[in-house]
Amino acid sequence: MKLLMIYCTKFSYNPTILTLEEFPEVEKGEEFNDTLVAFIHAEAHDEEDSKGVETKLIKNLKWAAKKNNTLAVVLHSFAHLAETKADPHFTKNIFNKAQERIKNAGYNCFQTPFGYFLDINVHAPGVSQARIFKGF
Repeated sequence: MKLLMIYCTKFSYNPTILTLEEFPEVEKGEEFNDTLVAFIHAEAHDEEDSKGVETKLIKNLKWAAKKNNTLAVVLHSFAHLAETKADPHFTKNIFNKAQERIKNAGYNCFQTPFGYFLDINVHAPGVSQARIFKGF
């Protein structure tokens, strides 16, 4: 898994093109303030250890959120950080499990629409720990 985490004072998106027709259609965008946005790329080999990948994802998200003094996390599928891709249903399942576990730990957790190209706006401060990349 590749994970690019960006702390944003403001993050918003609007769905533009549905690329995976088996996922629900979404017409409305959303906006978030003071949130950690996780650009996540699940790789093909992640399917061999879904529980381990899920645990590492959650630990990294909670660590980065604490470093940036936020309890809000947005999960965004960004399949452009590595050469191989996991099955989309595997990735969506990891997102759903991670969202549930993060919420159970006291965080607010949201997902951008899965299977879409999105117009996004990112306003990220130029401070230490606002941009973190992890591969595992």
